[in-house]
Amino acid sequence: MEVKLKHRGRELTATDVAFIRELIAANPAASRRALSKILCEAWDWRQPNGALRDMVCRGLMLALYRAELITLPPVRQVPRNNIVECRRPKPVPIEATPLRVKLSAIRPLEFRQVRRTEEEGLFNALIEEHHYLGYRRPVGEHLKYLVVADSRPVACLAWCSAPRHLGPRDRFIGWSAAARRANVRFIAYNTRYLIMPWIQVPHLASHILATVARSISADWERLYAHPIHYLETFVDPARFRGTCYRAANWTSLGRTTGRGHNAPTNERSVPVKEILGYPVTKHFREVLSRL
Repeated sequence: MEVKLKHRGRELTATDVAFIRELIAANPAASRRALSKILCEAWDWRQPNGALRDMVCRGLMLALYRAELITLPPVRQVPRNNIVECRRPKPVPIEATPLRVKLSAIRPLEFRQVRRTEEEGLFNALIEEHHYLGYRRPVGEHLKYLVVADSRPVACLAWCSAPRHLGPRDRFIGWSAAARRANVRFIAYNTRYLIMPWIQVPHLASHILATVARSISADWERLYAHPIHYLETFVDPARFRGTCYRAANWTSLGRTTGRGHNAPTNERSVPVKEILGYPVTKHFREVLSRL
């Protein structure tokens, strides 16, 4: 059957489009948001945690509308753009006395997953003030770890959903395009890693990476109802060597092309980064290649 449109990996046929038209006609008083939820329920279109794929469905219906395949009711309310309106986190005063000791002197460290907790604001502020890239509000699934020693924050790590397309990683895993689309959600991307500038503890950075790798899958499953099987990150070779990742047994997978996310041309537009990865599950290739 002829495919009318593809959206986020889902193919829409003429039958699907006709069904959506009938659904809209049967609910003449419904808003675009309400129609999206009705369609999700009709298709049982849900996230792994059971929530409706409302935002994805709204995007699909808007794409059909722009392609003049369906007619939607007028927009009733323009939602706030939280990303545009989001203010930069303000600095938070914390103890900044230099700490120069052996790792054994501050172990055991306390690892706090602060996503959706009262300490998330502290995490955001520390990243904004002390990380060279600053704080950027994540989109989609993500976790934030605050590492504490004797009540003092010593490190922050942020993780989010992995890029959908990454050549060196995809070749390393060896999965098919269909398996990648189905299973990329099982990979977490380390977007920020900060050791506080006044903390000088040998081997601390690699120890933190190794510890988080043992807990992130369970933590992710508690929030998003699915595990993590592989970790990855980008390292700017012009700034860093990725020593702590290598010390924690992360593997170099190659380098990015420098074309950026969903680049429309083959021209280099962003710095080339080294890609490093670490398996959380022993048979990660087999698990990630399943359909």
